[in-house]
Formats: sequence, structure tokens, C-alpha cells
Amino acid sequence: MDVNLFDFDLPRHLIADRPAVPRDSARLLRVAGSEPEDARVADLPRFLRPGDVVVSNDTRVIPARLSGRRGLAGIEVTLHEQVAADAWKAFARPAKKLRPGDEVRFAGDFVAQVVEKGEEGEVLLRFDRGGPALMAALKSHGRLPLPPYIRKGEADERDRDDYQTMFARAEGAVAAPTAGLHFTPALLEAVERAGATRLGITLHVGAGTFLPVKAADTRDHRMHSERGVVSAATAAAINAARARGGRVVAIGTTALRLLESAADADGVLHPFDGATDIFITPGYRFRLVDLLMTNFHLPRSTLFMLVSAFAGLERMRHAYAHAMAAGYRFYSYGDACLLDRETPQ
Repeated sequence: MDVNLFDFDLPRHLIADRPAVPRDSARLLRVAGSEPEDARVADLPRFLRPGDVVVSNDTRVIPARLSGRRGLAGIEVTLHEQVAADAWKAFARPAKKLRPGDEVRFAGDFVAQVVEKGEEGEVLLRFDRGGPALMAALKSHGRLPLPPYIRKGEADERDRDDYQTMFARAEGAVAAPTAGLHFTPALLEAVERAGATRLGITLHVGAGTFLPVKAADTRDHRMHSERGVVSAATAAAINAARARGGRVVAIGTTALRLLESAADADGVLHPFDGATDIFITPGYRFRLVDLLMTNFHLPRSTLFMLVSAFAGLERMRHAYAHAMAAGYRFYSYGDACLLDRETPQ
């Protein structure tokens, strides 16, 4: 498809620099019929039914941005996919200064070697340590990888809490599953009182989510892979809920992408532990997810393409126009929408 179909003009003042306080006071645009409905995130339970299953991503953002040196040259890297206990794929700036075999020193005793060099500034780094020791070094020397459209990507102390969801458990993401940022303990209690069940899955969000689509046609865009896990118990619980007539409500595009990756053509969810590079555009036939709660996304982004596939391109263009006219806040710290899946004609 022509990428221009997913373009729109967004005023800079609508990009949120901080989340709403409290988190569930953010606005929620309900997109179900022909006209969107204005609500608040705290209203989510009234859109749920007894027997629904609400699925969130429990990944935790790590301090994946590092400053180092190759000789006298300064190098900035953002880790985006772990491939071994001591090795990560990363985006490097300036990548032109790096060659396989080069050593990048991030601290006196913290070093990585460039193993491979790919496209779009991507490199494979092998660190001088792995596992818990590497995570400890990242916490000592790394920085939170805030998206570039929020204060130019420079995180502060407040972001350490703001940019983690209350579900955050499994360390490994380099970007937050931002729909989950809206949840509070009170909202979860209200979800349960509505008769819905909450379950968690893990997709370690990569920095590839920040990359713009540079291709003119969606068929020419390459998605970076991300590692996900759906346990056997969670898969069984979701399948049982669907068999009883419950709907699957994905909290965020990351949860949706993993659920769709782990489901078969008959809509049966299977245990999953591996990488996915699923790229969802209009024409995709959804296997599992019935409702999607998600933030407002960048123009020409893979995420706006995904929500357009889920709810319909024209309906999403209309919903985004309504949101901009009504002053909704966009992107990671912004407001949210709750989408019904469009029924195929």
C-alpha cells in the first residue's frame, strides 16, 4: 500500500511531554460505530463485558541508551534486541565510524566489540559480560531510551517512574508498551468488578518502533524482530475465555502483535517463546483480538498502519481528526483510544 495513505498533519503542541496525573484520568476516545465517543481511561470498565479477558504486556524498560568511545570518537548506541546473554543488536550514531572488530568503551571496565554491521545504523555488539552482570552495568552506565519526540529523547528522574507501566516485570524492553501506562490499581479493581479477567504476556519492545517508514510502499518496509513469550497457562486461559464467548481485549499494539503472532488461522492461541516481526497493514485478517486499547500514533508509522488495519483506515482517519480538533494528547505520554475490530465485508 502507498505509505502516503497513512500520513496526516499533527500540531506539535498536541505531543504530550508528561503523562496525565493520575494516569487513568487521561482521555479515552471510544471508536466503535460511525462516530467516536469521548470518555476517560477510568471509564474503560463500562465498555467491558463479564467474561472478557484483558491482556497486557508485562515487559520492563531497561536503560538501553549508552554513550561510549571508539578511540577518540564518541559513539551513542541504543540497544534494541537481545540475541544472546552477552550480545545485543543496537542502533549506533555515527555508525559510519564503526567496523566489525572495533571496540567501544562505555566505562573503564565496561566494553563491547562490534561483531557485525547492518543497515540503517544497526550493529551487533558483544559485551564483555552477560546475564545479570550486563544488566547491572546497564543500570550503572545506561540511560532510559525515551522516544525522540519527547524532550528530544532526554529522560529525567521523573521518567524513571513515568515511563514504566504498573505491569512491568520482565526486563528487556527499550520502549514502553505505552497503553499500559494509563493503568492504576483502582482501574484494575474496576476492571475485575466488571467481570473481566486480566492476564499478562511479554513482548520486549525494541527501538525499531521509533523508526519511520522510509519506503514508499508498505511492502518494502522491513520490521525489526522482537522477542515475546506467551505461557501455556495464559494461552489456555485465553482460549477458554473465548470458548465461553468472552472477548480478547489487547492493551496496546505490542500485546496485539504478540497475540496475533501466537494464534493459528483458526484463532487458537498457542504457547510462544521466540521472535516476531509481524507487520500488520490493512487487509490483514485478525485471528484473535476483538478490542484494542492504544495510544495515538505517529503519521506514516507502522502503528498507525496497524490500527487502520484493525478498525478501518477511513474510520481511524476520522477518529484522529476528531481527536486533534478536540485537543487530545498524542504519542507515548498522551491519551488513548479503545477500538472495536472492523468486521470484514
